[in-house]
Amino acid sequence: MSHRYLEVSYREGKPLAAYLYLPRRSGDTSVRVEPHGDGFLVDRTEDGRPIGIEMPSPSLVTVEGLNRVLSELHLDPVPPEEVAPVVAA
Repeated sequence: MSHRYLEVSYREGKPLAAYLYLPRRSGDTSVRVEPHGDGFLVDRTEDGRPIGIEMPSPSLVTVEGLNRVLSELHLDPVPPEEVAPVVAA
């Protein structure tokens, strides 16, 4: 997968959790999860590359908070419309 995309899980019409898939290579899997900022968990491959950002509490997610994590990972920021389904929760 060469681009990032957001997946949101809902229960009773409300976001339950969200996951931002980051660019990854074929066969990449998460072998380590580390907390990052308030309400974010970063999935990493065996060689340390970030491949996803878990957001287990969508009500805590802000565009600024997510972009802070992306900046710390040396990745491009997200525009507000890309994460609107989570931030609107």
